[in-house]
Amino acid sequence: MSSSVRPWRDIDRRKSRQIMVGNVPVGGDAPITVQTMTNTPTEDVAATIDQIRRCEDAGADIIRVSCPTAESTENFDKITRASNIPIVADIHFHYKRALEAADKGAACLRINPGNIGSSERVAEVVRAAKANGCAIRIGVNAGSLEKDLLEKYGEPCPEALVESALDHIKLLQDHDFHEYKVAVKASDVFLAVAAYMELADAVDCPLHLGITEAGGLIGGTVKSSIGLGNLLWAGIGDTIRVSLSAEPEQEVRVGFEILKSLGLRTRGVRVVSCPSCARQGFDVIRTVQVLEERLQHIKTPLSLSVLGCVVNGPGEARETDIGITGGGAGKHMVYLSGVTDHHVQDQDMIEHIVSLVEKKAAEIEEGMIDAGKAEGAVEAAE
Repeated sequence: MSSSVRPWRDIDRRKSRQIMVGNVPVGGDAPITVQTMTNTPTEDVAATIDQIRRCEDAGADIIRVSCPTAESTENFDKITRASNIPIVADIHFHYKRALEAADKGAACLRINPGNIGSSERVAEVVRAAKANGCAIRIGVNAGSLEKDLLEKYGEPCPEALVESALDHIKLLQDHDFHEYKVAVKASDVFLAVAAYMELADAVDCPLHLGITEAGGLIGGTVKSSIGLGNLLWAGIGDTIRVSLSAEPEQEVRVGFEILKSLGLRTRGVRVVSCPSCARQGFDVIRTVQVLEERLQHIKTPLSLSVLGCVVNGPGEARETDIGITGGGAGKHMVYLSGVTDHHVQDQDMIEHIVSLVEKKAAEIEEGMIDAGKAEGAVEAAE
């Protein structure tokens, strides 16, 4: 049954205007993009490019690179030329770094217009952005709010974050610049969600979502899933970054899992698995860990259920492309397209499932190519 006949699953996305970050559309009806940020010293070009490659493999649509020093932008063009995805240059205070990054291939500049100096400096950054086709991301953060707003409101609050964002937006609009997106991040989930909801009603630009300084892999994933999940479910958000004290590839994977759980992106294998119990016919936890690792290279959207016993196994398998349900004596049932198909022995199970998933992914890809050719033929005939 398709989601179109399940109204309780529909997400009505907020209407925003669209901008381009390099060759990636953000906002409008474009897919919600997943971002991350390198943590290598930008001066180490080889290490930075290597990390970008790993993030590309994980599925990142856009990647941010910090430019805190003149040395970090000296060879920035080598990084932008090597990257297959658009690069956002992260700029704080030093407006010249923004000028250098724009000239050396940045697709977007992450700045706070209010903290880079005079109106003339803002004008210089805008001129550089226009000349190089750069977008700008206004990044408001509860941890670095302007002093006057803290004095006005007494503490970081949704109203302060939104007022800061609107002030920064006006600085860009005063210079006739409109290719921007905005973030109002906070480490407090309630604060961030409330600020984004208020901002979503006030502007029509794309919104970059994030719960900043969310924490480690587990804690940060939970906080980000709650905060971003609430906003995305409400239709708010055009691009996301999951901020974790973990490697950037992990941020990308968590970001996609959040979007996949809401039906907003469908990249890769969606695994349905049980927490395991004494009824399990095989080691579910280890099996899922190995399968998730072995199947990271699959980009085609498909579903796999891994259930330890027959209590829920057959029911879950009926809803997935491939399923396995634990049985007795090390002999387990395999389901294809929701239908019981054959058995597999314990020792062969993981290799067998990997093979089935790879074969199914290839079939789906071939079908998509054939459908594309057929559509092209129809258009040509018309």
